[in-house]
Amino acid sequence: MPRFTNQTTLITGGTGGLGESHVRAYHAKGANVVIGSTAGGLSKAAALAAELGERALAIRLDVARADDWTAAVAAAEQTFGKLTILVNNAGVQNPATTIESTDLNLWDRTFAINVTGQFLGIKAATPAMRRAGGGVIVNIGSTMAYGGTALYASYVASKWAIRGLTLSAALELGRDNIRVNAIHPGVISTKLINEPAAPGERPISDFYDPEPFAIPRLGDPADVSAALLYLTSPEASFATGTELVLDGGLLLGPALPAGIAEAA
Repeated sequence: MPRFTNQTTLITGGTGGLGESHVRAYHAKGANVVIGSTAGGLSKAAALAAELGERALAIRLDVARADDWTAAVAAAEQTFGKLTILVNNAGVQNPATTIESTDLNLWDRTFAINVTGQFLGIKAATPAMRRAGGGVIVNIGSTMAYGGTALYASYVASKWAIRGLTLSAALELGRDNIRVNAIHPGVISTKLINEPAAPGERPISDFYDPEPFAIPRLGDPADVSAALLYLTSPEASFATGTELVLDGGLLLGPALPAGIAEAA
């Protein structure tokens, strides 16, 4: 039997590389899915919902707009009866720039989408999850929240903020039977990694060689979706405030080269 029958999942950024993977994963496991997308991606979201069928709904959701969040949560409840899972997946990467050269509008936009968007999502979903008897929220962060990275200060700072938001929400909402966790992916093979953040730049994938690390490959969106399914399942009912790093060992540093361990 599908694990998520009678559950409703709202996924922001639902048409991107990670987002679409999450939408398909939840739908395949029996969940109703609400596919949030900006106006620019709404036609793609609608096509995905049409492909999946009656348990899927596409909705305009600019995560930085409180009114869009109110409408999205209301649509989830009106269409499927309740909202029980929120995946705060939407995010943006900033072009490479020094702090000194960073335009304030770029800084504000990065935080509006990456941080305020998740804050507004938690704020909007909480009353609906209380009405449903509980729920699970998962915030998507980044391994960049575990250090500093030159030329990406706005992105790094926004991902650090997600860690604090997640832990604070977990403490506030636990007694409402609402669990709040975070997943921090490393280098995942998506458009964000494989395409330049701005014209004339090189994509992040050009600068990343996974060979020295414990799992010598790029991550796949399905890796993140599988972790999401676990964290939002009954099997993870004791997990809240959890920060799950999915990076193939990137933060650990270089692994032993092949053959060295056998020779030691």
